[in-house]
Amino acid sequence: MLGNEERLAAFDRFAAEVRGELEETGARMDALRAENKVKSATYKQLFAIRMTLKEIDRRLAGHGL
Repeated sequence: MLGNEERLAAFDRFAAEVRGELEETGARMDALRAENKVKSATYKQLFAIRMTLKEIDRRLAGHGL
């Protein structure tokens, strides 16, 4: 079982990973948008991933993380 400090550190790492992945996903979407590929399956998948990551980020921020 993790102690409180270890749990908080784990949540901080998780939050950083989510925000990093959100940034990477946005960059990939921008690249596809620049290629006018907004109707591609990849873009649609990235859009769904971005929406999920944004919701997770919103909830983390709501809890002060």
